[in-house]
Amino acid sequence: MNDQIKIVTVIQARMDSTRLPGKVMMPLAGKPLLLRQYERVTAAKLINKIIVAITTEEIDNTIVDLCIDNNINYYRGNSTDLLDRHYKAALTYSADAVVKIPSDCPLIDPGVIDKVLKYYIDNYNKFDFVSNLHPASYPDGNDVELMTMNALTDAWQNAKKKLEREHTTPYFWENPEKYRIGNVLWETGKDYSMSHRFTIDYPEDYEFVKRIYDELFSDENIFSLNDILGLLEKNPEIKNINSKYAGVNWYRHHLVELKTIAKSDTKLI
Repeated sequence: MNDQIKIVTVIQARMDSTRLPGKVMMPLAGKPLLLRQYERVTAAKLINKIIVAITTEEIDNTIVDLCIDNNINYYRGNSTDLLDRHYKAALTYSADAVVKIPSDCPLIDPGVIDKVLKYYIDNYNKFDFVSNLHPASYPDGNDVELMTMNALTDAWQNAKKKLEREHTTPYFWENPEKYRIGNVLWETGKDYSMSHRFTIDYPEDYEFVKRIYDELFSDENIFSLNDILGLLEKNPEIKNINSKYAGVNWYRHHLVELKTIAKSDTKLI
């Protein structure tokens, strides 16, 4: 079935991040963060084509050069309307379904990506939107969201709120009566979404991720989620580097607007 479905994975990237500008180019084991994340996404077995979706702003020419130098497909689009950027990137590459992965998740586990994609493929034509975020259970930074092209087109045509355009996917999970929504929970039965932070927004996040790479990176092997958790269990001081931001996400600024997100889904700081 996977051979018959063209799944395009979009990694959204920009240089002018509000809290940590230029984070996608910060070094991890001798290469820019974006390249290290690209390597991990590429390692997922069910991934087809991967696109880096960049803005048209001049500052992002650096990312374009990186993509060209490394033979990575890219698309340039709207800087603030990420729903539009994902939709037009998907159109450009004739996608049947689109996977959204942020560029600030350089610890994402390829196996987690495959679990979400396999769930969609095994249940083909049963879901319009599948993720591992509603509800979340994996450590933050293993974010995988998949939407069919038909659903993405509908959202692109009908989503009006600024947060729906800026964050690409809220229109799906905020309208469960309109879309068939599937979710993949961590098979361990654990919920580390509020206690473990593997994403990058703050300098402490980068220090945490850099330490993980310094300890686990190898050219011969892609370290896994379990490898990271094992390292943190043996060295709890590493987890403490950015623990004050665990559970912090963009939802906290929009609790009044979002119908399906509760205060317990985010940490207020």
